[in-house]
Amino acid sequence: MANADLPVLKAANNLVAAAYTDQRHLSRATKELIFINSLTALRAPKGQIASHIRVALDLGISPIEILEAIEIVLPEAGIVAFQHGFEVWAEIVGAEAIEPTISVHDSEK
Repeated sequence: MANADLPVLKAANNLVAAAYTDQRHLSRATKELIFINSLTALRAPKGQIASHIRVALDLGISPIEILEAIEIVLPEAGIVAFQHGFEVWAEIVGAEAIEPTISVHDSEK
């Protein structure tokens, strides 16, 4: 990007600093939980969600607090978005996923 359009790259970096990395009113930990939530709702690439989960863990946020932030996606973005974030979370924290036992289709009939 720097070779193609340096002014836009600089503007993007300034936006990230102003909205995310600069210290303002929200703590960095709170911002990470919001980031994880919004990236999950948007079904962002798993690597993007994973990097913010790792930062959150490094900041001392517990795995269950991160999961709770991901669960908030359920009413607004639905189960598919939640599952996307949950899969990333489970992989990062080493949680074992439990599959539902409800049968939605019986191929024997």
